[in-house]
Amino acid sequence: MPGTGAARVLLAWVLLALPPSLAQPQPSGRRWVTEKEARFDTTYADWVGADLINIYAFNHSVRRNRTEGVRVSVNVLSDHKDLPVLFVVRQKEAVVSFQVPLILRGLYQRKYAYQEVSRTLCQPQTKAEVETQHFYVDVSTLSLNASYQLRVTRVENFVLRTNERFSFNATAAQPQYFKYEFPEGLDSVIVKVTSAMAFPCSVISIQDILCPVYDLDNNVAFIGMYQTMTKKAAITVQKKDFPSNSFYVVVVVKTEDEACGGALPYYPLSKNASPDEPVDQHNRQKMLEVTVSPAITSEAYVSSMLFCLGIFLSFYVLTLLIACWESCRQQKRKGLLAAMDSPSLDTGHARSIPDSFLGHAPYDSYGYGSFGECRAPSLPSLPVGGRPCHPPRLAVLAGNGSSGSTEGVTDSMGSAEVPYGYVGERSLENVAGRPRLDSLSSVEEDDYDTLADIDYDKNVIRTKQYLCVADLARKDKRVLRKKYQIYFWNIATIAVFYALPVIQLVITYQTVVNVTGNQDICYYNFLCAHPLGNLSAFNNILSNLGYVLLGLLFLLIILQREINYNRALMRNDTHALECGIPKHFGLFYAMGTALMMEGLLSACYHVCPNYTNFQFDTSFMYMIAGLCMLKLYQKRHPDINASAYSAYACLALVIFFSVVGVVFGKGNTAFWIVFSIIHIVATLLLSTQLYYMGRWKLDSGILRRILHVLYTDCVRQCSGPMYVDRMVLLVMGNIVNWSLAAYGLIVRPNDFASYLLAIGICNLLLYFAFYIIMKLRSGERIKLIPLLCIVGTSVVWGFALFFFFQGLSTWQKTPAESREHNRDCILLDFFDDHDIWHFLSSIAMFGSFLVLLTLDDDLDCVQRDKIYVF
Repeated sequence: MPGTGAARVLLAWVLLALPPSLAQPQPSGRRWVTEKEARFDTTYADWVGADLINIYAFNHSVRRNRTEGVRVSVNVLSDHKDLPVLFVVRQKEAVVSFQVPLILRGLYQRKYAYQEVSRTLCQPQTKAEVETQHFYVDVSTLSLNASYQLRVTRVENFVLRTNERFSFNATAAQPQYFKYEFPEGLDSVIVKVTSAMAFPCSVISIQDILCPVYDLDNNVAFIGMYQTMTKKAAITVQKKDFPSNSFYVVVVVKTEDEACGGALPYYPLSKNASPDEPVDQHNRQKMLEVTVSPAITSEAYVSSMLFCLGIFLSFYVLTLLIACWESCRQQKRKGLLAAMDSPSLDTGHARSIPDSFLGHAPYDSYGYGSFGECRAPSLPSLPVGGRPCHPPRLAVLAGNGSSGSTEGVTDSMGSAEVPYGYVGERSLENVAGRPRLDSLSSVEEDDYDTLADIDYDKNVIRTKQYLCVADLARKDKRVLRKKYQIYFWNIATIAVFYALPVIQLVITYQTVVNVTGNQDICYYNFLCAHPLGNLSAFNNILSNLGYVLLGLLFLLIILQREINYNRALMRNDTHALECGIPKHFGLFYAMGTALMMEGLLSACYHVCPNYTNFQFDTSFMYMIAGLCMLKLYQKRHPDINASAYSAYACLALVIFFSVVGVVFGKGNTAFWIVFSIIHIVATLLLSTQLYYMGRWKLDSGILRRILHVLYTDCVRQCSGPMYVDRMVLLVMGNIVNWSLAAYGLIVRPNDFASYLLAIGICNLLLYFAFYIIMKLRSGERIKLIPLLCIVGTSVVWGFALFFFFQGLSTWQKTPAESREHNRDCILLDFFDDHDIWHFLSSIAMFGSFLVLLTLDDDLDCVQRDKIYVF
């Protein structure tokens, strides 16, 4: 009936005019719906109940070439947490709904309530030049009476502009997002978001232009790319990934800070409150600033790759020039030697060749000062300042098999009737005419070692107080060549079996990052991470090219040296047969291979750097350090150097401890105690092995023999160590290693892998410094090329370490905290500090290998029984 309808409308206006307390309708089976024409920038203070639904109708003009953001803000004044107010925004192509109080969950299902909520509406696309669009805001509740405030506004600067900063506030219940459109000619941009305050933790997301927009803490990870943030965040966005040539930048404040490394908030529970009671976080907001800047162009990629190739290929050119110069120099020297050997027209005799022309001092002038000459005690005369080698005293720790014959050996050596040693003053002519020492050995090393008389002979030789290289270069060259070639074949096999699963794993990591969009998985320097294809940080991978190219160059240098050496052996060159440090190239090949593998695995690590795959970046660093120490020791101890099997077994044990330390060592006191004990015990065992040249046994009688040595050398008579130089090195080594063990036990550093690598590097540097000092002290000299390599390599190492310690990211912290260390590119707008570290460290490692290769070139014309062992 018409009269009844008019009465209902009149009643509704009366109820709206009354105060909320008087206008509250009683629950009934029918609901009232009121619809209002609403305007922008107007605050509507209203109420809603179980029988009343309010609808606000808005309209605005949408232009095709201009995008305006619309934001809905509500504040529920009533405190009915169990009966929230529901707001539904109905648009042309999307529906957004949310309740107030807004309940968001954190860790352990904690609930946080928000009374003030603001949401930006998704803007549908229009094909018309100008179109009027309508949207409606429906307000409803099951509460009897709920007061609220509603305000709809237009968002200023909703569309971000290139290189223009924009500041804004955001909270967990009031997220913000903005639109960016790629201008013509720009294919890639970097979205940078900064904040002066680290907390509250926030999330930055890049999403396609789709409705709805996921802009809450519980759904922001559903689509697009995202990363957590404290003070810095940066995401590189490529135009090809967004068909509409535009995207949304979404900023969400998280309910808790635990994801960014902060502490969990105090969760109050009163006696009368339920454990499921939500907590009001009050004013948890963050001030942020966003900037969208252009990324580098494709021309920058090309120029950077050419720059990288140019640097390292220049080493090939320089090596070729030096090789040509050296070849010309050798040809000139051979011509002069031939001329000097021709008969003189005046006398008819060959001209004499001064020793200084040959590039070395006369053999008789090689004196070792306090070390004495390494020659037999039965020689009738000695040069001034020389000292005869003392009769050998066998190691008491050698065990029953050798200690039982100590007295007999000493007596026989003391007798002049049974002298042992090498001929004293030997000319090269005598060397060429006599049989080689290594011919005394059998082809198989095991056969040599199992003969009782040869074992007796080793006790005599290796326990002499003053050893020469000839004393420790007695085994057959064919045996030793096989022994040291195993180093290369083993590391090549290890490389294949290690690298293939690593490559597969990092490809999986990168795929997961690309599919899920979770950029917290990998610890890049996001301010200088240039993608290429599916790779997120191509620059960090490209900069590892130096390890591969320089490792290959080192292998070529070793190959050329080995070819020249083999040619000298084939023509029975006396210098190659009996002079200089024995040439064994297997360890050098292993070092070059390890350098190449370090580049490959470092590139794999930088595909997605994080704590789970940091082992990939350090495994071959351990091997390089170990192989360099073995090579230094092999130079003067070729017969007693470790076999490839035992060396790689020890390195495998080091890598095992590295993995265990990374996974379980952080803050684990028990692990650090066990590791420190193992470290100290291993140092003592290795010291004993080096001091006694392997002539000792670790068996049940070791304690008795240790007590015997202490009694005879310290109690019965106070005598110094028999091998003073070795003792000095080992004491210094033990001091360094015990100090490192104490540091680890006290400080317990979080980066265990780097700590373990520091132990290896410190020992390598200590041994190298000892080798240089002893070489100079022995009267030997360092030629120009190794001297230049030492100086240049030291300078490059210094600069490399400077860039390494810049710390652009760290997986010891959360991804958000790691991004606080991110910095912009510093070279060609493409490479960052860590890339410079890759460049310089690869050059420094190559230079270090050259030092080991050329360090003893001054001894190439010195007989081995005149080269001191230290």
